[in-house]
Amino acid sequence: MTPDIEAQRIVIKIGSSSLTSMNGEVSRRKLEKIVEEVVRLKDDGHEVLLVSSGAVAAGYRRLGFLTRPDSLPEKQASASVGQGLLIETYSDIFISHGYVASQILITRSDFSDELRYNNARNTINVLLERGIVPIVNENDTISMDFLKFGDNDTLSAKVAGLVDADQLIILSDIDGLYDADPRKDENAKLLREVHEITPEIEAAAGDPGSANGTGGMKSKIDAIKIAMASGITSFLGNASSKNIVYDAVHQEAKGSYFEPQSSLQNLNHKEQWIAFNSGPEGEVTVNHTIREAIINDKISLAPTDIHSISGRFDKGAVVTIIDVEGEIIGLGVVSYSSQALNRLINQTEVELKNYENVAIESKHLVCHLDAEVPVNNLITTT
Repeated sequence: MTPDIEAQRIVIKIGSSSLTSMNGEVSRRKLEKIVEEVVRLKDDGHEVLLVSSGAVAAGYRRLGFLTRPDSLPEKQASASVGQGLLIETYSDIFISHGYVASQILITRSDFSDELRYNNARNTINVLLERGIVPIVNENDTISMDFLKFGDNDTLSAKVAGLVDADQLIILSDIDGLYDADPRKDENAKLLREVHEITPEIEAAAGDPGSANGTGGMKSKIDAIKIAMASGITSFLGNASSKNIVYDAVHQEAKGSYFEPQSSLQNLNHKEQWIAFNSGPEGEVTVNHTIREAIINDKISLAPTDIHSISGRFDKGAVVTIIDVEGEIIGLGVVSYSSQALNRLINQTEVELKNYENVAIESKHLVCHLDAEVPVNNLITTT
């Protein structure tokens, strides 16, 4: 163990362009580089999980395609071939260093279901505690576009929160976060330390820049926002740099470091699931007079505070909480179904005395990033 670094749980995301050769096939040399750095961390006592892209890029040439296919069935067929090639190569290299790798294929629906979400966390925890290196990828073979995470940057941030990681390292073909697009502005400066993702930083995010990948700088910023809200330190750097992973853990790598604000309350597992994975099933519109009290005073939301309900949902469902002007306040777990709530909101306070824990219990927490507002609330049952 390196004396100045305590054992950490580290999630490393590596993109397709950092794993494949110029002709689109898996580069064993590139995989050996990343595995050797993971092994070095493992030898120092760290727990490491890889979120690895590359299945489609690794497989499409084996199906006879000259370029990455565009249609969903062709991509899924390519992933079916490529995922096997990818994990076989990873496993072979790790075994040569005395470590065992495991494969975990995840879909967005696995995260949106709370039971499966918790089961995934328990499984990965066992693997990490037993010294295994889990290699996570989205199950591209069966995922539909509208059910996908969108990119492995987002997946890596959600996995980091899932397993209580200490650090998320996102590797790509860029050196880090710049104050402007370095491809367009020769005076763009690399930002080494970032404590807040500002609108200016988001505006500087570019489009995807690699033929073999799906994520651009915007997806990386979105992922880092999720990690920061979960209290996780993040790093963004170039996968081709020598010792990039090891140096990133030791705060010595060239790249950008993102430290979550200590003033923010970090999300626990339940709150992370609600904020980033649940998928709201309806909307609850609250009266304008109660909006500020929900945000500032952490009050409970009673049926008399509800203006209207949209959608059909059961007890325990996650819903979006909005005000009468349509502005999103946060997310909530309801204590009653939409049918029951529709009955309750039309009753008087006297009639409601027979009910306990009515509607929604609220707590002011931190950002719900998907709402695209700077500050939001999570409204959860106690």
